[in-house]
Amino acid sequence: MTTSFKSPIIPSEQKFARIHGESHEPDLKSICLYAATGFFWGDATYYRDLKAVQPGTLNNIDEDGFLLDSKPWFNWYYEPHGQSFQESVKQHELLLEQIIDEQVGEQNVILPLSGGLDSRSQAVALHKLGKKVSSYSYSFAGGFKEHEISEQIAKKCNFEFQAFEIPHGYLWDDIEKLAQINGCYSEFTHPRQMAVVEDLRKLDGVFSLGHWGDVLFDRGGDEGIEQNDLVKYIHKKVIKKGGLELATQLWKSWGVEGNFQEYLSEVTLDLLKRIEIKNTSAKVRAFKSMYWAPRWTSINMSVFKAAHPITLPYYDDRMCELICNIPEEHLADRKIQIEYIKQNNPAVAQITWQDHKPYNLFNYHRDKSPNNLPYRVKNKIKRMVNDKMGRKYIQRNWELQFLGDENKQHLESYLFNDTFSNFIDPEIVQKVYASFKNDDQVYYSHPVSMLLTLSLWNNKLRD
Repeated sequence: MTTSFKSPIIPSEQKFARIHGESHEPDLKSICLYAATGFFWGDATYYRDLKAVQPGTLNNIDEDGFLLDSKPWFNWYYEPHGQSFQESVKQHELLLEQIIDEQVGEQNVILPLSGGLDSRSQAVALHKLGKKVSSYSYSFAGGFKEHEISEQIAKKCNFEFQAFEIPHGYLWDDIEKLAQINGCYSEFTHPRQMAVVEDLRKLDGVFSLGHWGDVLFDRGGDEGIEQNDLVKYIHKKVIKKGGLELATQLWKSWGVEGNFQEYLSEVTLDLLKRIEIKNTSAKVRAFKSMYWAPRWTSINMSVFKAAHPITLPYYDDRMCELICNIPEEHLADRKIQIEYIKQNNPAVAQITWQDHKPYNLFNYHRDKSPNNLPYRVKNKIKRMVNDKMGRKYIQRNWELQFLGDENKQHLESYLFNDTFSNFIDPEIVQKVYASFKNDDQVYYSHPVSMLLTLSLWNNKLRD
């Protein structure tokens, strides 16, 4: 029996198919790319004979799970219409509200709120549509209280609201459960929602998630980049700190033929050539939407799904097609979302925009020197005082997972065990971990997180 499958333009979950003629062995080249960037590229997986079904394709898969054929039903394009900026804002308004209304219907809505623009746009739409909403936000223990901004948004929209704090070391009680949920296709320092998944289960309704709005409704990249420079531009956007170093070490230790950086460039160029768009800003956005969104952003949506069904207005095929017809100058700098919020709920627009603290959507353009100097000086003094008092300011999720004696014990139990040493050279692990502890924690936090992820895959999920 043959199963036909139509993949969305941006899939919210990975689907896999087996490939005839390939061995069921680890795809070491692809794992190196994964180590460098934190996501698998194209259709690659951990195994040579297992491939991810590609976005925007029609696929036939046989009863044994083998891919018979695959062909695109959608190709990203850039054909801007000659509309005014206000017409673009109106198109966004009508489509966003239509999609949200269709997706949630009469169900209660669970809305994760942040201090940014995507969930704020959803809040405005949901309030305007008269939906019943339970909202929440979370902040790092010892970090910026993001929930304070979110709570203000909730109050202006008359939503129920809960604030959660992401505690130190929350990962270790659930790391093996998370490995099963996301298949180790994402490093473990990103899904903060795992810390509160049991609390989320107590809520009633469907999630409305704002993922990928910040990519669709912003410039994709610089315009006018030469083809030869576009590969380097992509690499600057996706290669993590310390990622290239780790990937190169793995490549050499496994004895993979050739050079990792050359392979990285070849893969990047091949994927870019599949996108027939001349405008480089639109082309970069399409690249991210085809290869980054489904293989990185979508992975940890499985954590939300473990609590309740999810809806994704910015993942809707119609939203992707709308983006292909809006001029780049309208999309750049989040202008459409900002204008939508200002026009439809000025009170919400007056609340601080987290990326431009302490400014809001009406005056964020003043977030430059010398206007912002008083805030920056005050914030720096506050951090210095906290440092002297031994209260470290938490800015990144890995700081909650990797720092401190208890975290150290858990982390080392996964990094240094006999099973993992049979997969990755212990000297690489020791060198990376020593550099993290003694040299530059920010730079080496990604390599440590990738080694942790690979250890879980190798020890728990590897066939």
